[in-house]
Amino acid sequence: MKSLLYLNKYLFKYRVRLVGGLLFVILYAWFSVYSIPYAGEGVDSANTIIKNLGNHNEPIDVGLRNLRNNVLIFLGMNLIAGIFLFLTRQTIIVTSRLIEFDLKNEVFEHYQKLDTAFYRRNNTGDLMNRISEDVSRVRMYLGPAIMYTTNTLSLVTFTLIVMFQTNIKLTLWVLSPMPLLYISIYYISSMINKKSTNVQKQLSILFSKAQETFSGIRVIKSYSLEKNLVEDYDKECEVYKERNMNLAIVDSLFQPAMMVLVGISTVLVLLVGGRDIILNGSSSVGEITKYMLYVAKLTMPIASLGWITSLTQRAAASQTRINEFLNTKPSISSPTNEDVVIHGDIQFDHVSFVYPDSGIRAIDDVSFTIKQAQSLGIVGKTGSGKSTVTQLICRMYDVTNGAIKIDNKDIRELPLSSLRRQIGYVPQEVFLFSDTIANNVSFSVTEKGVDKDKLKERVEKASKDAAIYDNIIEFKEAFETMVGERGITLSGGQKQRISIARAMLKAPNIIMFDECLSAVDTNTEQEILLNIHKLMLGRTTIIVSHRISSVKMCDNILVLEKGRFIEYGSHAQLISQKGHYYEMHEMQLTEEIVN
Repeated sequence: MKSLLYLNKYLFKYRVRLVGGLLFVILYAWFSVYSIPYAGEGVDSANTIIKNLGNHNEPIDVGLRNLRNNVLIFLGMNLIAGIFLFLTRQTIIVTSRLIEFDLKNEVFEHYQKLDTAFYRRNNTGDLMNRISEDVSRVRMYLGPAIMYTTNTLSLVTFTLIVMFQTNIKLTLWVLSPMPLLYISIYYISSMINKKSTNVQKQLSILFSKAQETFSGIRVIKSYSLEKNLVEDYDKECEVYKERNMNLAIVDSLFQPAMMVLVGISTVLVLLVGGRDIILNGSSSVGEITKYMLYVAKLTMPIASLGWITSLTQRAAASQTRINEFLNTKPSISSPTNEDVVIHGDIQFDHVSFVYPDSGIRAIDDVSFTIKQAQSLGIVGKTGSGKSTVTQLICRMYDVTNGAIKIDNKDIRELPLSSLRRQIGYVPQEVFLFSDTIANNVSFSVTEKGVDKDKLKERVEKASKDAAIYDNIIEFKEAFETMVGERGITLSGGQKQRISIARAMLKAPNIIMFDECLSAVDTNTEQEILLNIHKLMLGRTTIIVSHRISSVKMCDNILVLEKGRFIEYGSHAQLISQKGHYYEMHEMQLTEEIVN
């Protein structure tokens, strides 16, 4: 239950609605319970009328008037109780929906702040489950559970007060099964909590497997592994079913236990109350009727205890899972939120970096400088640390040793949003959103009030520079073509060029291309490089590639080998040195001639 204390800030935020709702619940319970004596009085009045029907000396008008008044008051009070119950749902249930809205937004916003290492450790399905299923279960606690808990406490309190005021002996007999009831609730609720946690964990596994299957459907179909994936998913579903069935078995123990104990109370009312009427005449039929109605009033809240406990325990288990992520602090944080203009001087000062999860040393004591408006090409074999350099500049990770400086200031001292906003980055792994081509290209445009016609011109210009314009206009919907999830409807080369167009449209002071031309042919590469060269004018540019043809136009070229700096200079200088860069150049030149 401690995990649910996190929600107190939301309960305080909507305290007016919540207090109003709780007041309506209490008023509903009061009118509902205190209407019962009038029902008992009405039964006694009817009983008196029946007795006096054969006695002409006793007028029945008074009895009929009392019966009518008691019935009208009983109905009126229950009508008012119904109105308050309606108002209760309009306040507490609505409040739970508002808190659900706020909590989902908080979780989503926190997801945006978490660093790349967090997303390497956690899969998408689990993230989705916590923001959807877990938050929905928490809402059930904030709405129905709080409402019915207050209703239960109010009904039980008012009912017990009236019962003790009416007949202490009969009340004690009615309440005698209660200790066994509460012991049962304690043990069964702890079982529900454990089993709910296991169910949610398995549901996260199902979400993850489904998400991975749908995202990788092309690979799955190409290897004809559909049947294997279905069988694997069936096994996980079977585990989920078994865990749910175990939870359902525990849940099902509540209702019978409640009803048996309530049934015992009803039998005790009839036995003890009937005995008093027969032997002593100390109770009346109306009083027994009232007690039957009181027991009925206790039946609903007591019977709902199992459901309330189940909702609360499930919510506690879900909120615990939500808190795990909300309490996760990003290792990459911004020192300030100021807006800083970045000109583009970049300096690596004895930088080393080890990936926190794998322990792999990707960069080992690397130093170099890029002056504002200069360009740097980075080449090397796969795994040499080329892409890591660009990720460190974007501050996706912080360096392990050394320092990276931009405009002679450590990037850890720069505002994070300002730094990334002024960097154009085309990653090696292209990601397109399930949206139109136009919206994917203009994704980097964040300013408000942009003229639509001018933005359209900028999108078309960037598409031409990325050599993708001709492909786009061949589509039936042109720039309004939906690209599908992760751009599944496009080829690898088309996705890369749309990603390049996105960066070109942004036109930042620092622009980085990470293996962004690997899926295009040589002619298209040269066309794009020519346009990139125009874009590079006045901007600090970094081009990462395994192709010499992509970097030879850069002012300087850095050659990496297993994360270490081995060569540095212009294309002509490196060729003249006849070292590692020269060997790569000759090998690729030979491959082009052969092809």
